[in-house]
Amino acid sequence: MRINRFRRREFMALLGGAATWPLGARAQQPAMPVVGFLHSAPSTSAHLLAAFRQGLGETGLVLGHNVAIEYRWAEGHIDRLPELAADLIRRGVAVIATPGSQPAALAAKAATPAIPIVFGVAEDPVKLGLVASLARPGGNVTGVNFFTAELGAKRLALLHELIPGASRVGVLLNPADAMRAESTLRDVEAAARAIGLQIHVVRARTGREIDIAFADIVCERCDALFVGPDPFFYNRRVQLATLAARYAIPATYAARDHTEAGGLISYGTDLADMFRQVGAYAGRILKGAKAADLPVEQSTKFELVINLNTVRALGMEVSPTLLARADEVIE
Repeated sequence: MRINRFRRREFMALLGGAATWPLGARAQQPAMPVVGFLHSAPSTSAHLLAAFRQGLGETGLVLGHNVAIEYRWAEGHIDRLPELAADLIRRGVAVIATPGSQPAALAAKAATPAIPIVFGVAEDPVKLGLVASLARPGGNVTGVNFFTAELGAKRLALLHELIPGASRVGVLLNPADAMRAESTLRDVEAAARAIGLQIHVVRARTGREIDIAFADIVCERCDALFVGPDPFFYNRRVQLATLAARYAIPATYAARDHTEAGGLISYGTDLADMFRQVGAYAGRILKGAKAADLPVEQSTKFELVINLNTVRALGMEVSPTLLARADEVIE
């Protein structure tokens, strides 16, 4: 019995002293993986970030529990992206996600050949040089192509169907992202020629320049406005809708959030679903998948949204056939 009591006291003493053991003597706890989130905009909508976290959650990763996120926003200054990418690399992130920001994806790829990168880009990622092919990306980069820049012709055709009497359309582009702007312009120019529309190009990279662009559109007697797909314009959607209402200019946008903010009509990818897809791919990589083996996904959810309140405010009418094709009508 003495021996048993001694052993029990010895065991309890050792157990109580475990808290003072050196760290190296304890079982090592794995560090929480960190996702680097890189974007060219000042910020983005809370529901899009929630969709990104939902995608992570689909792979069993919960923010603050077994994964962390480090956000880096370029505030519209694309030239800052290389340093922000380098900062994430120094931070030791396990994967970099760039949903909805083509310049961020290119900056991340240029910054590291090793850390996995998951993009969400509006154009063909093969043409952009991000991946070798859609089926087998190769390297450390994969992601989602959400086609927004490639839907310019469709958006212009829908605008023309809504306003058949229009002959001159303003096209608003962001010169800070020259690659996206020029690609959009090429598509819109070709589509405009095909349906007999003239276009007038205006450019803006700041809120003040958007004000100036609208004054120019009015001066040039444009019948309608085509707003280019760009994160900067997405973040300025309230300003754009307000100015379009003030000057009574029918306008088309690339995302439903513009229409919800008071814009007339939008056609494009379900951005929340794209953010979710990027989050899910980032999660799969954190779980052990290799970016090189994950084929580039392509968005399959597209939305035509019409704001009837704006239609009425502009004194317009929408054909029953166009209303019937809309995925959502805001009243």
